[in-house]
Amino acid sequence: MNKTIYFAGGCFWGTARLFSLVPGVIKTVAGYANSKVPAPSYEMVCTGETGAAETVEVVYNPDAVGLADLIMLFFRSIDPLSLNRQGNDCGTQYRTGIYYSDTTEAPVVEAMVAALQRRHSTPLALEWGVLENFYPAEEYHQDYLQKNPGGYCHVNPALFNEAKNLVRQPTCCSNEDNNAELRQRLTPLQWEVTQNGATERPFVNEYDNEFRRGIYVDIIDGTPLFLSSRKFNSGCGWPAFSRPIDDSLINEFNDTSFGRQRTEVRSATSGAHLGHVFPDGPAEDGGLRYCINSASLRFIPLERMAEEGYADYIPMVSSES
Repeated sequence: MNKTIYFAGGCFWGTARLFSLVPGVIKTVAGYANSKVPAPSYEMVCTGETGAAETVEVVYNPDAVGLADLIMLFFRSIDPLSLNRQGNDCGTQYRTGIYYSDTTEAPVVEAMVAALQRRHSTPLALEWGVLENFYPAEEYHQDYLQKNPGGYCHVNPALFNEAKNLVRQPTCCSNEDNNAELRQRLTPLQWEVTQNGATERPFVNEYDNEFRRGIYVDIIDGTPLFLSSRKFNSGCGWPAFSRPIDDSLINEFNDTSFGRQRTEVRSATSGAHLGHVFPDGPAEDGGLRYCINSASLRFIPLERMAEEGYADYIPMVSSES
């Protein structure tokens, strides 16, 4: 089933063109979001009195492109610290925002915004929340840059090529039948984290403060990944482990998202994105910190391990001091 998200990123000509190039995007519609006036015209919006924001409706196939991928591309197309201004355009109608009509997408949007905020010392000039209303703009605004290739565009042209090549890294679960089953079983946040590499919010996730004895398994296929004896409080806001149960359970990949050089870790069996590994862990236990999303894991406490099929690992957990 197709999904819809709304991006306000300055002039909607460039934003619409950018997302129309993404494989998996079904259509883009330029329009006006959160207007105080029903069905405003472009001239009315330009006065600033309608409160509307130039916004693009993006309809996409979530099995072809993830919401996290679309949000990441949106972040790269805007200056998130610029208030009511993008490129040469200035006014409240050019403010930046992410709006959703499906409230189950809220945790994903909030997590992505929180990740962006961590990169900046000043508050973002970015709003997000439930869409109040959306009115398509006049026909001459639709596909404007396709009709007028030399028209004004505030988006960096290099992003257009990136958009064309925005292809999700495949996992072993990437087929239609498995996707349907996973979507029913996982929350939207679990889906975006494991399948599309999103990062959940720090400190408010499920296992950051979980220190009972037990085992942490892959949320997708149940593969045992981490033991509670290797979990420590790193202060980063996510579950931190000094090492996996076995190195063969984890695959590592180079990750340059958000303009940083990091090492991504995925489950070797399911291909699910887990988090990242950093060289600042406990020196006495190898010096690594596996920073893992709670949404990619399921914790099984010691007293339930046998009934859930993990009896072989009980000696490892029982021997914890």
